Amino acid sequence: MLTVNLSVGALIYTVSAIVLIFGLWIYYDVRDRKLIDAKRRRVVFHCIRCDKLYSAPEGTEVCRCPRCRFENSRLRF
Repeated sequence: MLTVNLSVGALIYTVSAIVLIFGLWIYYDVRDRKLIDAKRRRVVFHCIRCDKLYSAPEGTEVCRCPRCRFENSRLRF
């Protein structure tokens, strides 16, 4: 009787550990994918005063140049 309870307990422990590992794997995969997409989706700007290319987060239409502080509109392709 004790060996049956011990093997069932070990099985429950192993299954719960596997579920925890897969749950953490899925959570961090989704989180990292969102972070990478946020970094990848950027808007490109070209400063007409100092000729510098720079980027800003998506949705920005006008941004100041980090070098000369001139306000530029985004590039459209």
